[in-house]
Amino acid sequence: MLVVDRVQRSFGPVAAVRNVSFQCERGGVVGLLGPNGAGKTTTMRMILGIYPPDSGSVTWNGKPIDRIVRKRFGYLPEERGLYAKMKVREQIAYFGRLHGMQEFDALKRADVWLARLDIEQYAKRPSGELSKGNQQKVQLACAVLHEPELLVLDEPFSGLDPVNAQIMLDCITLLRDEGTTFVLSSHQMWQIEYACNSFCIIGAGEVRASGTLAELRRTFPTRTVRVLPDLPEIRAVFTERGFGEPHYDADGTLRYELAASTDFGGLLRAAVAAGPLESFDREEPSLNQIYVRALDAAPSDGRAA
Repeated sequence: MLVVDRVQRSFGPVAAVRNVSFQCERGGVVGLLGPNGAGKTTTMRMILGIYPPDSGSVTWNGKPIDRIVRKRFGYLPEERGLYAKMKVREQIAYFGRLHGMQEFDALKRADVWLARLDIEQYAKRPSGELSKGNQQKVQLACAVLHEPELLVLDEPFSGLDPVNAQIMLDCITLLRDEGTTFVLSSHQMWQIEYACNSFCIIGAGEVRASGTLAELRRTFPTRTVRVLPDLPEIRAVFTERGFGEPHYDADGTLRYELAASTDFGGLLRAAVAAGPLESFDREEPSLNQIYVRALDAAPSDGRAA
């Protein structure tokens, strides 16, 4: 288990991270979310032992992160960190050797990841000749070659088109299913919503909300209801209950934002009785909606805002 417990880190007068806590079980994926400058990368670097926290602690399986423990981790930084003139296959194997792998095993595993990431054709080319997206895939291979127990990925989808982003996501899912633990930061909400089983939203260095998606949704105050067709009798069902006028989607669907405590079953029955109802969809809030609301809210105790 990874446990980040009330860590703080300042750079001169700037408090980059303030009292951040979260944890992740083996094989879990925690999504670390927040705007640029929120403290995500600093938190990741404290997990990796690059920065010591000013206070608080980071432990892996109950032990502090030292050089021995760190060798069992993998890291994909947001910035490109490849040797531009070094050939791709050799470079991936080199990073494996830095983590203690024998050269033969490192090259063999490099071939596996070149195929898995669909970059076999670039094996003998210098890394600097590759596109940004393919360089990102090479960096992932470098990070995972030694089969780390914990993998820290800082903006792993950066520079990837939708097809290659899906390849990256499939690799994350595969490693997760094999027991790798992840700390994952991304601004691509739909991808991180699919990949992660818990989230920690940070704003201005502080935790604004945390928990599983189900837990975060339970604290969200509203739900969206979309209704078709647009009939006066159906609109009257909502108006009579004090829900006001609807918004309209581009296809003419009626859209209402209602309190989460609304009796949706009773509302549906009334709408069915009022007219020929084609659809009545209650939507749960998306991760993006939860994220925006958490950052707009005042800092809380670290649970869902």
